[in-house]
Amino acid sequence: MKKWVVLAGLALAIAAGVNFRWNRVKEVIDGDTFTLGNGQRVRLLGIDAPEMEWCGGPEAKTMLEELVLGRMVRLGEVRGDRYGRVLGLAYVGNTFINEKMLRAGAARWDGNLNSEEKLLRAASDFAREKKIGIFSDKCRPEVNREKPECLIKGNIDKTTGRKMYHFPGCIEFQTTIVEKDLGEEWFCTEKDAAAAGYVKSEHCPDNMDSGI
Repeated sequence: MKKWVVLAGLALAIAAGVNFRWNRVKEVIDGDTFTLGNGQRVRLLGIDAPEMEWCGGPEAKTMLEELVLGRMVRLGEVRGDRYGRVLGLAYVGNTFINEKMLRAGAARWDGNLNSEEKLLRAASDFAREKKIGIFSDKCRPEVNREKPECLIKGNIDKTTGRKMYHFPGCIEFQTTIVEKDLGEEWFCTEKDAAAAGYVKSEHCPDNMDSGI
């Protein structure tokens, strides 16, 4: 059933505008989504930019605007998703937009398989290795420079979406990275973490609390 919903959504999207695969961009929504002149919204396939309220979100949108806004975009591989959206590999001239965003660290590779998967993965790996953009210390600080006294790390499981927090003494505290581009946060107290929907990690020793 889901497959038919996806295919139907893509068919309707393509039918919504003449010359669907070659159109001018009239609006950039965020760092991975834009609207074509025919009104069709397109999300860049294989990448995931931060939400606008998270670290790197505004910068990603600005970069995408500079690359595509007001320009003719050609869509290569195109597919639909379960939400009825169009996902595509986008090109402006010889510039491969999806790769450009990943290589600059403006977004992360989302793991979706496609015809340019190896190229996109390599671009994301490059940004990660060079600590560019969302992989920089700005979005992934090793210490809380804004509030050094706040030591609790909030972490969101990428598979389940479960929110957990760790503090000094918990087994995974040292290896946990606060990825602010994913909405993760530092907290001053366990009460603050709980109020934000986080629960204490089961990898903290039994009967142990942060003391704050």
